[in-house]
Amino acid sequence: MEAVAGIAALLLGGLLCFQLLATGYSATVADGAAAAGAVAAVRGESVEAAVHRALPGWARSRVSVRRAGDSVSVRIRPPSPFPVLGNRITLTSTAVAKSK
Repeated sequence: MEAVAGIAALLLGGLLCFQLLATGYSATVADGAAAAGAVAAVRGESVEAAVHRALPGWARSRVSVRRAGDSVSVRIRPPSPFPVLGNRITLTSTAVAKSK
């Protein structure tokens, strides 16, 4: 009986570790995409296109982009093995690029 409980605890712990890693990776991805969008804004290019080019394939359908002046905010939902939890977690990264 203890083995079954131990396996369940290990499985749950592994899934929680995966969620933490996926959330951290998503934050890094959002940072890069926001920076790419801010650079595109300074260059006069499409911010949304630049953000989508900077994202890996899995993230493109899980992102929203907002531009306010020189500021670009990228909001992303990380992947999750728990659908209920995955729909509640959002990460936002904002970048500002100023032209000289």
